[in-house]
Formats: sequence, structure tokens, C-alpha cells
Amino acid sequence: MCDSSGMLLALLRQYVRPYRGLVAMVMLLQTISTLASLYLPNVNARIIDDGVARGDTATIVRLGGVMLAVTALQVACAIGAVYFGSRAGLGFGRDARAAMFHHVTTFSEQEAMRFGPATLLTRSTNDVQQIQMLVQMTFTMLVTAPIMCVGGIVMAVHQDAGLSWLLLISVPVLAIANGAIIRRMLPIFRRMQQLIDSVNRVLREQLSGIRVIRAFARESFERDRFRVANTELADTALAAGRWQALMLPVTTLTINISSVALIWFGGKRIDAGHMQVGSLIAFLSYFMLILMSVLMATIFFVMLPRASACAERITEVLSTPAAIADPARPVEPLGPPAGLVELDGVGFRYPGAESPVLHDVSFTALPGTTTAIVGSTGSGKSTLVSLICRLYEVTDGAVRVDGVDVRDRATEQLWAAIGLVPQRGYLFSGTVADNLRYGRAGATDDDMWEALRVARADDFVRAHPDGLGMRVAQGGANFSGGQRQRLAIARAVIRRPAVYLFDDALSALDVHADAAVRANLRQVAADATVIIVAQRVSTVMQADQVIVLDDGRVVGRGAHATLLADCPTYAQFAESQSMEAS
Repeated sequence: MCDSSGMLLALLRQYVRPYRGLVAMVMLLQTISTLASLYLPNVNARIIDDGVARGDTATIVRLGGVMLAVTALQVACAIGAVYFGSRAGLGFGRDARAAMFHHVTTFSEQEAMRFGPATLLTRSTNDVQQIQMLVQMTFTMLVTAPIMCVGGIVMAVHQDAGLSWLLLISVPVLAIANGAIIRRMLPIFRRMQQLIDSVNRVLREQLSGIRVIRAFARESFERDRFRVANTELADTALAAGRWQALMLPVTTLTINISSVALIWFGGKRIDAGHMQVGSLIAFLSYFMLILMSVLMATIFFVMLPRASACAERITEVLSTPAAIADPARPVEPLGPPAGLVELDGVGFRYPGAESPVLHDVSFTALPGTTTAIVGSTGSGKSTLVSLICRLYEVTDGAVRVDGVDVRDRATEQLWAAIGLVPQRGYLFSGTVADNLRYGRAGATDDDMWEALRVARADDFVRAHPDGLGMRVAQGGANFSGGQRQRLAIARAVIRRPAVYLFDDALSALDVHADAAVRANLRQVAADATVIIVAQRVSTVMQADQVIVLDDGRVVGRGAHATLLADCPTYAQFAESQSMEAS
């Protein structure tokens, strides 16, 4: 509890600091409103004792006017406090979400895989919202509860000190009972946030893989899988709800018993002539204010365990450093990007893996040439591409672009010189033009049509009535696999990078479209370095050099004809495709 609360306080200090002015205004208004609330019972007592009891109408009218004015002041200050508190709370939520988003965007594949998309989404939305709600309540309750409690005690004792012993019993009983309940709730709320992650993860997988689920008729299995995750979350929420529901009857019982005791002993004091009726009513009002302040503190502490658990999860993300970060003193190559790519003894092992994926890989890709990388499934081809654009960090050796180790360069500058087309061409929701401008923000319509022509995507885009304004669903779900790949290629081509990386990005194209795209690329990328990961002989046979990988090692290097004669692995690769074609 202490660690979680400490993380929550640190998070609040960091992101509430910009709103110090609003917080100060809320505290001032809330203080005035609370003091006004404490003054009202005293005025009411004077109306009863000095006005009603004596039949003094003038006193009743005068004090009634005072009461109305104080009430108006209280309402105005309360409204202002809620307004400014809401602005500060919502600002905190906005800033915390922005901080989460910007930090997550710096993550490498390693950190993204460690957390997973589902939990990152939950932590950026639901977890932040829980703390935001606590912040908004804190701004009002943090000032109101202590002033109301202390001020209520002072004013109650001022009315009649003989009944103050009831406060010494009621307040500690209420605080101790609710404190015991809160301690039980913290681990439950922490568990509940984890289960929300699980539900989001299952739902995300089912929505993304709906075609596979239907193709294998696994709807019933997935329904059961979701039911288990959903039921576990519901059961945990019910357990937390049961403890939370226990607080209201405990509080109500304490308040009611205390009120009955107060009226009983107060009545006896009135009979004995030690107390007036107005004073008893005022004391009862102060007594209720004191217990209400304890109840407000209780509500705050009900939210505190869940917010503390959320703060712990948010802090875990924000405190996780990115494995790939810019060096303290970035080194950039002299002159414009040329595209020279060198791999020198590169080795790589995934975090937690038992054995390396790549072993001592070395080759050079020169500007104006095409380098093809082939190999069996799992030989490390895609990993090699990820190392060149520094999505992962090499564990041995070095990758250099234009003579500078990629680890010594600013990542933005490195990526600006590379056009990556992944195996699964992901498209963003919006339009075709929006997706192409991911490659170059200032691209004109002519630039976009030229890039589409190179990628052989202009035909189906022109055929659509909206042209470049053609709608794109999330992930490009409204396009075929080949169309997505061609649009992804156009997005890379439009930026005219010095290095093109194609990670099996032509696999969804037919042989004729594949050949046409490669022919167009030879024209527009004549001076650039092109590295293609491919599974077709027809795709790699025109390459200037072919790198053959087997179990993460380079077993062949050279032109197509040379490798057919000198590299058994490549010869077997080419022969297998000849047999398939026959």
C-alpha cells in the first residue's frame, strides 16, 4: 500500500504541478464554502434561541437574511470550486495520457512485446481515468474534509462541551472500521486492473483474427475463452463491490447510533437547564458535519486503493526506459544520405531466447544496387531487416549506414533515410492520400500518383470515384492483401529514401505484378540501395547480389548464376520452386 501510494503521490506531483494556480483557486473557494457551512448552524441556533424562543420577529428576519447571504456565498464558492477542480483534473488526465502515448512511441519492439498492446491501451485510458477521478475528488474533499472535521469539533465544543465525549467515540470507530475495509480492497483492485487487461487482450485477438476463427469454426471455443476472462473479471469486481458496499451500512449505522445518543444525552442536558434547544440543534448539525467529513474521507479512501494500483501500473510504463534510444552525442554522416549499408559480424539474440537468431552475418549493400536475402523459414531474414533500421539492437558486431554505426545516430535521422515496407503492409484509417503522406507529409497529388504508378496501385485507386480520397479502414481491412502491399510500397517510394527495405513485401503480388513493380523500382531507385527479403527465385534472380541465410548464418553470397553452381542451399531453394512451377 505504501509503495503504491508513493507512486500515486509522485505521479500527482509531476502532472498536477502545471495547474498550481487552478488548485490554489479551488482550495481558496472550497475553504470559504466550508467555513460558510460551519457558520450556518450557529446562525440557525441564534434564530431559534434569540428569535423563535423570544418571539422576536426582527431578529428572525435579520438573521434569516444573514443565513441567505451566507448560503448564496457557499453555493457560489462551491460551484467555482467544482468548475476549477474539473478543469485541473481533466488537464491532469490529458497530460498523463499524452505522457503515456509519447513514452510508448519511444518503445522498441522489445518493450512493446513485454507489455503487449492490450495492457498499454488499458493503462493509457482506464488507469489514467481512475486517477483523474481521484484528482477531481481530491481537490474538493482534501480541503473540505479536514476543515469541516476540525472546525466542526471546535464549533460543537463551543456550543456545548458536555457532549463532546460522543465525538471521541464516534469518529475513531468510523475511521477504524472503514480503514480495515480499505486495506482489504487494495489487492482486489490491483487484480481487477490486470483482469481488464486480459479481457481487452482476448477481445482484441478475437476482433483481429475473426477470419481465422470463422475459417476453423472456432466460434464456440472463443466464446468460452471470452466467457472465462469476463467471468473472472466480474467475480473480482463483485468481491471488491461487496467490501465497498459494506462501508455504507457501517457508516450509516455509526452515524444513526451517534445521532440517537446525541439527542438522548442532549435532551437530558436541556431538561437539566445546562443547554438550550438551539444549541442542541446546532450541536447536532455540527456532529453531522463532522461525521460527513469522515464519510467524505472514506469515499476518498475507497477510490485511493484502485487509483494507487493504477498509478503503480502507469509508473511501471513511464519508468521503463526504451532499449533503443538516441545517443548522448549523435553522429551523422557527412553530406546527403548515400545509402551504403554494411553489416560487420552481426549477431542477435532475442531477449530471453536460449540461442542467437543470427551468427556473424557480414555483407555490404552498395548504393545503386539491389541485394536480395533468401533462406528458409526462421533463418533470420526479417530479423536482419529489423536490425538495419534499428527496430532491435544488435548483440554482436555492428550495422553501419553511410559509414556510421546505427547505434551512434539519431533514430529520426536514420529512419528518415530508410523506406521500410514490412511483410504485412499496415494501413491507417483515413484515406489513401493520408496514408501516402505518412511517407512524406508535403507530397503533392502528382507525387502520390507517381508513387502509386511505381507500386502498380494507381489502377484500382483511379477506378474508385474518390481517387486519392478513397477511404481506408483500420489496418486496410477493406483492401486485399496485394492492394495493401502495393499501397505500402507506394508509401515508401514517395519519400525517395536512400535505402529501401522490402521484407517479403511482394509476396501477395502475382508474378507479373511483382516483375512490373521491380522494373519500376529500378527506375526510381536507380541511385538508392535496395534490400529485398523474398521467397521467389523470380524476385531475386535479377539482384546484384544474393545473400543466402541458413539457421542464421550466411552460407552463400553472390549473383544468381554463381550461387546456382556454388551454393547447394540456394540451388535447392531454386530447384524446389522449379518443381512447384512444373
